[in-house]
Amino acid sequence: MRRITLSGEKNSSTIVIGSSIDDIGEFCHTHDIVIITDRKVNAIYGEKFSGLKKVVIEEGEGSKTLKMVRWIYDKLLKSGCERDTFIVGIGGGMVCDVTGFVASTYLRGLPFGLVATTLLAQVDASIGGKNGVNFRGYKNLIGTINQPAFVICDLSSLKTVSKAEIRNGMAELIKHALIGDKGLFEAIVQDKDVILDYNVDHLEPLLYRSLMVKVKIVSKDETERNERRILNFGHTIGHAIEISTGIRHGEAVSIGMVMEARLSVARGLLKEDKLEAIRSILSFFGLPTAIGGIKDKKRIMDAITKDKKREKEDIYSVLLDDIGRAVIERVKIKEINDLIYDIC
Repeated sequence: MRRITLSGEKNSSTIVIGSSIDDIGEFCHTHDIVIITDRKVNAIYGEKFSGLKKVVIEEGEGSKTLKMVRWIYDKLLKSGCERDTFIVGIGGGMVCDVTGFVASTYLRGLPFGLVATTLLAQVDASIGGKNGVNFRGYKNLIGTINQPAFVICDLSSLKTVSKAEIRNGMAELIKHALIGDKGLFEAIVQDKDVILDYNVDHLEPLLYRSLMVKVKIVSKDETERNERRILNFGHTIGHAIEISTGIRHGEAVSIGMVMEARLSVARGLLKEDKLEAIRSILSFFGLPTAIGGIKDKKRIMDAITKDKKREKEDIYSVLLDDIGRAVIERVKIKEINDLIYDIC
């Protein structure tokens, strides 16, 4: 078991790698606990929490809405939640996002913790304090930054998810290597055949190094005024692809990383062989590196123009000048448009 402390501006978060869902009581320090989870996760773990208040929502990105948030508020109101009620989200990225937002806004803020049950949630969604819901085609438009009291990364839960879901998380893990840990990238490439088995013992050290990249960045820039923006590598284009096509988040980010690496090459920042190394390792893990056959490329560009990082005809994009080193550049929307139409 490994512990990492993420120190935010207002509060800190304890991240525990290798702990179990059964250890929730150790971190809550109250008997008034409400579990928020989805139907799929509840079917697997629900009996463990039969004595606790529980709110079960539909699985999938469709639940990241204000309508769902209002529905949860009603459940909390009817269950008699008070200021010392502790909210625990158990599930993947969607559950972590919704739980964080609900807990941060109900009664002006309730203490909360997260149990991440997918690799994507363990690597990314549960870490860093960001939460939120989608609104009118804008991804994560409404949300807050509020650190959970704890995040439990229960690696044993990965045995209950599909390999496709593991691949989904590998995209974000590789992203952290690309923006901040060249040695981690080299370790992934060197041990890729062993990692491909997705054995928990092999994933744990990779997860730890990946989280250390994000924790160091967030600890310096919790509210994304500067350095934290590099965590958006692959997401400017990736989010647009995800919204436009409905493919998994990790798959969309994988394509976004390759495209933004190509933009890095076009700008003379990154060498072509580094781009090929990125594309190769993503492909090895079964992640897509390009999308062909999109009939309406305009949908992707429309989604990009809704990005929160846009300023008039420009958008702040994260590019690479080497593997393990990211830079933030102001990019013309037209450059991205040309790239989309060239690759897709």
